[in-house]
Amino acid sequence: MSLKGKGGASWGLIISMQGGEKLSLEQIRALLQASQEVRFAGHGRAEVYAWIDKTLSEQHYSQQSREDKGLLRTYVLKMTGFSRAQVTRLIGQHLHQGEVKAAVYRRCRFPTRYTRSDAALLAAVDEAHDTLSGPATRKILEREFNEFGKHEYAGLAAISVAHLYRLRQSKSYRTRRVHFTKTKPTPVAIGERRCPEPVGRPGYLRVDTVHQGDRDGVKGVYHINAVDEVTQWQVVACVPQISQAWLLPALIDMLDQFPFKIHGFHSDNGSEFINHNVATMLKKLLIEQTKSRPRRSNDNGLVESKNGAVIRKHMGYTHIAQDHAERVGSFHRTHLNDYLNFHRPCGQAELTTDAKGKQKRVYRRYLTPWEVFSKLPNAGRDLKPGQSLLALKLKARAESDTESARRMQEAKRILFADLHPARRSA
Repeated sequence: MSLKGKGGASWGLIISMQGGEKLSLEQIRALLQASQEVRFAGHGRAEVYAWIDKTLSEQHYSQQSREDKGLLRTYVLKMTGFSRAQVTRLIGQHLHQGEVKAAVYRRCRFPTRYTRSDAALLAAVDEAHDTLSGPATRKILEREFNEFGKHEYAGLAAISVAHLYRLRQSKSYRTRRVHFTKTKPTPVAIGERRCPEPVGRPGYLRVDTVHQGDRDGVKGVYHINAVDEVTQWQVVACVPQISQAWLLPALIDMLDQFPFKIHGFHSDNGSEFINHNVATMLKKLLIEQTKSRPRRSNDNGLVESKNGAVIRKHMGYTHIAQDHAERVGSFHRTHLNDYLNFHRPCGQAELTTDAKGKQKRVYRRYLTPWEVFSKLPNAGRDLKPGQSLLALKLKARAESDTESARRMQEAKRILFADLHPARRSA
C-alpha cells in the first residue's frame, strides 16, 4: 500500500502486507517515526487477521520486552487501522489460543426438543385417526406411552396442545402428511338442471339478458329476451338494472304479453333469474323453473340466437344510458314485439336423420310465430282468459308485414335520435 503524508503528498514508499511482518524492530521504529501522519488500512478482515497473526509470530511477541511489545502494538495499530481495544483483544487471542482467527457467528437457538422422527410419528397418528383435535390427539399420544408402553412415544407423551399444532405446521410433518380439503360448491336449490320438454305445447319460455354496453365504467340498460320454444313467440323488455326492484315488474309484464298460458321458465345459471324472488313469483303463477346444464350449450341456444338476430340487429352495440330504459321498453312493448310476432317469419326447424344416424336440422318452412301458434291442434285451449284467436287474427291482418316494419323502423329512428343527439346532428 502507498504511504501519503498531509495534503496527499506521496512519499514514494510501497509496503506490502505480506512483507511487513518480516521487518526488524529497528525498521519498524524507523517506519513509525518517519510516518507520524500516515494511516494504513487493510483489504479484508480475514487478510488483516492473518497478517496480524503472522507478524506477532515472526516477532515472537510473547518473548519481547515491555517496550518492544508497545512498539509492536503501535505498529499493528498503524498498519491495520483498528482501534486500540480491538488490537488488544486480538493480541490477547494470539497469546492464549496461539492464533488470531475471526470468530464464526453462531445464531442463538433454542434447543430442539422434538425431532423429525417425532414429527413423522405425529403424522402417522393423525393419518390413522383422520386428524383429530389437538386435545384428543395429545391424549392419544399420552396413552400410547403411559398405558400401552410404547417407548417411541416418549418424546410426544408430554407435548402441549399449542406445540402440537405448531408441529403440524412444520416441514417435517407436511412432507409426510398433506391433507387437502376440496372446495365444496354451494348447492342452490332453485330450478332443476334439465332441458324443458314442451311436447309440442306452447308456453315453455327460454329467457336471457343482453347488456347494452358500458361507457366510462357506467353500465348501460339491460334487455330481457323471452322466446317460446315451440312457436318462437318473442317478447322483449328493457330495465336499467337487473335488480329485484326492476326485474320482477318487467318479468310480470312480459309474461302478461304472451297470449297463451306459460308453463315453463328456462334460463341460464345467472343470479338475475336464479334467486328466491323470481322463484317465488314463478311458483305463485304455477310456472315450472328450469336452468341450463353444464357443458350443454344448446340448452338455451334458441334465445341466444335470438339475442344476435333480433336484439343486436335492431338495438346495436352502442351504449344506452340507464335513464332511457323506460323509453326503450316502451318501444319494445308498442312496436318491436308486435312486429316480431305477427310480421317477421322465422325458420321452422325440421330434424332429419341420414343413413348413418346423423341428425341434422333443415329449415324449409318460414312462418311468423302467430301462424305457427294458430296452426297448433289445441291453440284455443292454450290461450289465456280474455284472449281469442279471432282478436289475434284481426291484429295480424291490421297491416301488412312491410307496413308494420316501416312503422317500427320510424319509431326506432325517432328513439335513436333522442338517445344519441350527437349522431343526429352529424
